[in-house]
Amino acid sequence: NANISVGHIDSKFGISIHQLPHIKRVVENTGLHLDGVHMHTGSDILDIDVFLQGAEILFEVAAEFKNLSYIDFGSGFKVPYYPGADETDIEYLGERLSARFNEFEKAYGKSLTLMFEPGKYMVSEAGSFLATVNVVKQTTSTVFAGIDTGFNHLIRPMFYSAHHEIENISNPEGRSRYYTVVGYICETDTFGSNRKINEISEGDVLCFHNAGAYCFSMASNYNSRFKPAEVLLIDDKDYLIRRRETIQDLIATTEDIKF
Repeated sequence: NANISVGHIDSKFGISIHQLPHIKRVVENTGLHLDGVHMHTGSDILDIDVFLQGAEILFEVAAEFKNLSYIDFGSGFKVPYYPGADETDIEYLGERLSARFNEFEKAYGKSLTLMFEPGKYMVSEAGSFLATVNVVKQTTSTVFAGIDTGFNHLIRPMFYSAHHEIENISNPEGRSRYYTVVGYICETDTFGSNRKINEISEGDVLCFHNAGAYCFSMASNYNSRFKPAEVLLIDDKDYLIRRRETIQDLIATTEDIKF
């Protein structure tokens, strides 16, 4: 997916390895202390060898700077977005990278901190997004389930063509039918096309999985819509950690203008 590929040669992010000689000159000429080196190859990386190839490049860069404190390998680990989907084998990656890191550390002659930034991998599956069905509409070829949300709350399916499993938690034992789940924004905000979901009725609550990352954090007040509440579930107890917005929240930052 080109939208989440950030580690290529023409990326706006970071510094190309082909510019390493320039960086070395800057460090040497200014006396700049370089504390660590970091890479981010992209998102949804499944092939361990791809990640290890990137790590080898980072080791080569790190070897050029003799007083580092850490090497940061970023993240981008793939999480499963539907049943049976593959995910990054973290244990296998840990075994391979740990052995290679220990080798590099000996050759480098100094102990280093190994760092990762596995944000999405840690929280994606930990969050769910709930929406209520407003209407079920049959056209000549499609059954639409319209819900009380839109891309203002969960933009990933529209922005990245991302897949989120959709479950009807109000009818867990119902027979399944095919639905296209759509939002309330007067634009194309389709969450899923022709999805097999347990039979949906008006008022049912649909659950979108993998909403722990890039759901609320990318939400907006587009079309003057309120952001939803957030609830934390822990040890079989629920806690309201973010209340639902009101019209007062939307106008809180406005100022009285006197002409």
